[in-house]
Amino acid sequence: MCFLLLPIGEDEVTYFGIGAYPVEYNRRIHGPYDPARFYGKPDTAFGEVKIGELPAWLSRRRLNPVAMSRAASRGYWRWFQKYVAVRYGAAAPYV
Repeated sequence: MCFLLLPIGEDEVTYFGIGAYPVEYNRRIHGPYDPARFYGKPDTAFGEVKIGELPAWLSRRRLNPVAMSRAASRGYWRWFQKYVAVRYGAAAPYV
């Protein structure tokens, strides 16, 4: 069985890039890390894609398991920051 090991520090190693910052993230440019933000190259939003452009748009997506889990994680953090981690919360996010 072969694992892809990526160095993330002097003594730290991660499997498949899980637990590491995205490659596109640069602390000097982006500031503090926000798990709800995509740091890659901006692309056309899904809502603005026309039917004829859909195959080309889908071909630009990363469809590997790590990219899918990062997308789900970004969605979770966006939901969490918008509805749960607010100053005056209510039961709305759980209903």
